[in-house]
Amino acid sequence: MQVLAYVSDEMYVAIPDVIADFESVATGEVTVLRSSARGVFYGDLAAGAYRVTLAKPGFGSKTSTIDLPGAHFRLLSDGLIGYMWPKWAKSGEACEYRVHAVEQYQLALWRYGMRKEYVQMIAWMDEHGPQANRQILPDADFTQTGVKWNSDGYPAPPIITAPERSGLYYLWARTPSGRSFSFPWVVAPARPTAKIAVLASTNTWNAYNSYGGRSNYVNADKLPPKPVVNARQDLSRYHDRRAFGVWFPRDEDFAPLSFDRPEPNNHLLNDDGNPASPVQGRVQCGQCPGEWRLYAWLEREAFAYDLYAEAHLDEGALPLDEYRVLIIAVHPEYWTRQMYTRVKQWVFERGGRLMYLGGNGLNCEVTLAADSTMHCLSHLHSEHGEMGGKAPDGSMWESRMHRRFESEANLLGVVCSETGIMTSAPYRALDASHWSFAGTGLANGDTFGRETLHERVPGGASGHETDKRSASSPPGTQLLAKGLNPDDGGSEIVTFDTPSGGAVFSVGSITWVSALFPDAAVSRITRNVLERYTSEAR
Repeated sequence: MQVLAYVSDEMYVAIPDVIADFESVATGEVTVLRSSARGVFYGDLAAGAYRVTLAKPGFGSKTSTIDLPGAHFRLLSDGLIGYMWPKWAKSGEACEYRVHAVEQYQLALWRYGMRKEYVQMIAWMDEHGPQANRQILPDADFTQTGVKWNSDGYPAPPIITAPERSGLYYLWARTPSGRSFSFPWVVAPARPTAKIAVLASTNTWNAYNSYGGRSNYVNADKLPPKPVVNARQDLSRYHDRRAFGVWFPRDEDFAPLSFDRPEPNNHLLNDDGNPASPVQGRVQCGQCPGEWRLYAWLEREAFAYDLYAEAHLDEGALPLDEYRVLIIAVHPEYWTRQMYTRVKQWVFERGGRLMYLGGNGLNCEVTLAADSTMHCLSHLHSEHGEMGGKAPDGSMWESRMHRRFESEANLLGVVCSETGIMTSAPYRALDASHWSFAGTGLANGDTFGRETLHERVPGGASGHETDKRSASSPPGTQLLAKGLNPDDGGSEIVTFDTPSGGAVFSVGSITWVSALFPDAAVSRITRNVLERYTSEAR
């Protein structure tokens, strides 16, 4: 018997004992087969087109028309999950919610700032057909094409209008059986309303999103030909020690990653609406739940801001010249060259002020395509702690961005290196006379930033991934403080000014934002910089 087809779930895990009717399109003959432990349908069917109906308890049944051999079916497991489409909008624009549910569900919209604010009840969803809110997965590799929910049997997709007030919104779906799922929606202003623009790291959210079996960290270049049975046994990430075996294909070999997928990493694991609560979840700490703490802190400190998605900056829909300050935060790792160039020109030529309150930022170039996909240009190799590989002249590129364009230290003053990664520690003040330390009571040698809300890598405001000065840092880059991480791997807080009146302040740490609430010195330093950058005319 030959291998006719494979069947796997939404995470590309093999599904055994799926029963399937294989109906020949040419003859109408039906053959009933069951999948093996490896998710394989074996048989002696003739090559050609078949109409295949698949069923398995715990998964949604569906019918697909495919060609044999070589097909790969994808079944969606029972549950509750969803996303907005598009995932970002400007005020007044219409977006649709795409939710998969196997029972009726309630959907409500909330805004997340200093507090969780109720916006509106969307509705209770319960169609007349049995389990009519169940979505269908495309077959094969939908990480490249998107799940395209609401496409089959939705003549009028469910639409809501983006609220007038900019900010981070979450939709919460809940079912009578107790299931719940939350998904973010970035709402930018129709026109600028504040002096401060904040950029949500939507590219990074997509790079880490493994829904469908691929992210830039799992099966980064493409899905393997066979579905996963046991991740630790089957995925190269877990048994290939060359940087986990995920970043070694050539840049051009990396398949695109679609934004058109749910983002489980951005689900809020705790629903108390309190931004001073710990950030729960391994990936959540460096994604939207972690970034929410910055928006909450800005509102606590009475700083008005407008929130944008990174696609807005890429396409020119973020009018930088209308703002005095741009804040990027937590983990803005994946940037397009267009984004980088726009911000660098604004800072160096037009007096823009950039606050980089994150770590391992702008490290990898990506491209955004019109089909809502992102292409990560991600080949990574480090011999001496740099993260870009060896240049033709024998020197080492400082980052993936450096290899393709220039080191991000040219803009940020710092660049990530391997030392200090996955550790956290407090900072030590090195230039406490600087105006950014005003009111902190700190002297040179004092430590600060001991407490954070970051649960993945707890231990201090310098952590998780850490950035330092390099040969590419602009002349005059001033070192203010350094983290006490092992192997001299602490984040470096730096600042520099540009001849046009622009300025940059960088903390070089993913865990900085999670220290804003529990640590008074981290909060005061951030406030001092914002007050100075917003009050001074460009």
